[in-house]
Amino acid sequence: MNFNFPEGEVLLMDKPLGWTSFDVVNHIRSFLCKVYKIKKLKVGHAGTLDPMATGLLIICTGKMTKQIDSFQGMPKVYVGQMQLGATTPSFDKETKPDHQFDISGLTEDLLLDASRKFVGEIEQIPPLYSAIKIKGERAYKLARRKEGVALKARKVTVYEFSLLNYKPPVLDFYVKCSKGTYIRSLVRDFGKSVHNGAYLTALKRTQIGDYSLNTAWELESFKAEVLRQTGC
Repeated sequence: MNFNFPEGEVLLMDKPLGWTSFDVVNHIRSFLCKVYKIKKLKVGHAGTLDPMATGLLIICTGKMTKQIDSFQGMPKVYVGQMQLGATTPSFDKETKPDHQFDISGLTEDLLLDASRKFVGEIEQIPPLYSAIKIKGERAYKLARRKEGVALKARKVTVYEFSLLNYKPPVLDFYVKCSKGTYIRSLVRDFGKSVHNGAYLTALKRTQIGDYSLNTAWELESFKAEVLRQTGC
């Protein structure tokens, strides 16, 4: 298959750890413009992943950027890991724990019962450390300046929330959910539901609709294929 990026391509990429979704978009755009010697190319992504998350990121180029909304609306599947017994301001390990809890009373049965409460349509408050805009400014910037801002709860749908393995204080899980679901918020609320604390320590997106991480490009492999096709 030969690429035609201006006409439009849908690229399945495996986002590296530590990169933002926009980092991947900007890197691909810059690379393609340099290789094909063009000044402008439309490139966008269909669903943000946090820097600490890895996995499937759909990148659209050229005319296919018009389809981004349809990809964003598809159900998404994640596997992740949370740490019980503590909370952090960002709901993940990007910030230091601010409260500690005793996990000695947490049993697998108790955790399993709690997980069932999060299947279906639920309300969740997004993390303040997020890219949501508040009066034109990203929420995480306000959070870093210690400006108190209350985010409104929103309705999302969790189709499946399964607990995979529990080795205290670490709990592995699987989630299939709708657009707009914050896994960090789900983890935080889960910990609260068992009168404890929890924060996200690892996350990988494995599927968007019928698109699978198994068929995604690693960034360097994708670049190597483009160079092969262009003879550069």
